Amino acid sequence: MTIFNNYEVWFVIGSQHLYGPEALRQVTQHAEHVVNALNAEAKLPCKLVLKPLGTSPDEITHICRDANYDDKCAGLVVWLHTFSPAKMWINGLSILNKPLLQFHTQFNAALPWDSIDMDFMNLNQTAHGGREFGFIGARMRQQHAVVTGHWQDKQAHQRIGSWMRQAVSKQDTRQLKVVRFGDNMREVAVTDGDKVAAQIKFGFSVNTWAVGDLVQVVNEISDGDVNALVDEYESSYRLTAAAQVNGDKRQNVLDAARIELGMKRFLEQGGFHAFTTTFEDLHGLKQLPGLAVQRLMQQGYGFAGEGDWKTAALLRIMKVMSTGLQGGTSFMEDYTYHFEDGNDLVLGSHMLEVCPSIAVDEKPILDVQHLGIGGKADPARLIFNTRTGPAINASLIDLGDRFRLLENCVDAVETQHSLPKLPVANALWKAQPDLATAS
Repeated sequence: MTIFNNYEVWFVIGSQHLYGPEALRQVTQHAEHVVNALNAEAKLPCKLVLKPLGTSPDEITHICRDANYDDKCAGLVVWLHTFSPAKMWINGLSILNKPLLQFHTQFNAALPWDSIDMDFMNLNQTAHGGREFGFIGARMRQQHAVVTGHWQDKQAHQRIGSWMRQAVSKQDTRQLKVVRFGDNMREVAVTDGDKVAAQIKFGFSVNTWAVGDLVQVVNEISDGDVNALVDEYESSYRLTAAAQVNGDKRQNVLDAARIELGMKRFLEQGGFHAFTTTFEDLHGLKQLPGLAVQRLMQQGYGFAGEGDWKTAALLRIMKVMSTGLQGGTSFMEDYTYHFEDGNDLVLGSHMLEVCPSIAVDEKPILDVQHLGIGGKADPARLIFNTRTGPAINASLIDLGDRFRLLENCVDAVETQHSLPKLPVANALWKAQPDLATAS
């Protein structure tokens, strides 16, 4: 069961009555065949649901209106099987508030050279109808995606699947609630921003709860629940001597487990799927939530440090989009550089909070080490190296009159040296095309 099971995508065929009932019957048969095949063979994250043909302005408007009010509908895939005059689509598209994709395909792959006639041409004119639809989309400034290719083509399947992930993520974001435990890190600019503008633009809400509200829930966690979670730690991670039973930091592990259980209960009770903390606002907590945050990120929650609600929301969005795919997503901070001619590198990490979904395929180390900021007890954390390969750095920032999404393609590389005095998870990457351009 994943978030994609909660949604479906409507498959809408555009046509018109000009070609007669027999043509519309064939269009319907083709549509049923294509939808059944895509659901069975294309490995799409969401189920496609075929809707009645759109052959008039009223029919099309009715479909778009129904899509808006159906919570399960993540978006519309439109196929212009025949020519479908685009003025019929204006009213429907003008009210549509769900993601839209035009599938620019046709039922046959090859032309029947020896038998092709005007009946065939009229029935199979996506090449014509799709351009008409594309024009009205451009004329109305209607944001929509276009996938071109035969419906049996695997690249077309992949592109539709990718769009579906975006569509579902958009619906999830419209109801996303972000909680900030405490406020922004003092005097920091980039992590702050206009929360009202963000909710208007993206749909997610951001509100602050006092750390004391979280502490109250943490303190209600039973010892039995704590011990059960620590047993899970024992089976999932390699505990250092200090973190093991009778180790001098064992109590810190128990405290970290209690914080994790309290945070998760708070998030579940409030319907939150993203959150922030800051080391300057930990009153009542015994340690900075490190292990707790790492494990909650791995479960799909968005997170960012120092009150950075934009990055927390962005991480949740990316986790939803990538559900079921190989690889992982994590909160990360560009920390320090390695300058070398032709091999400039960036070492990324944070104080503690890096998601294990990007870890190498071995059990992470669970350790308790001193943290020089925050003024609390030594926090528990997972320590690991990250997988290598292509990756993306992304950041959402508020520029006052607009939001800007920054992206940089990078190559995560293997760390060639041990880091004996850096007891935190980390990643090393090479920016593309080079560090000077990327920065």
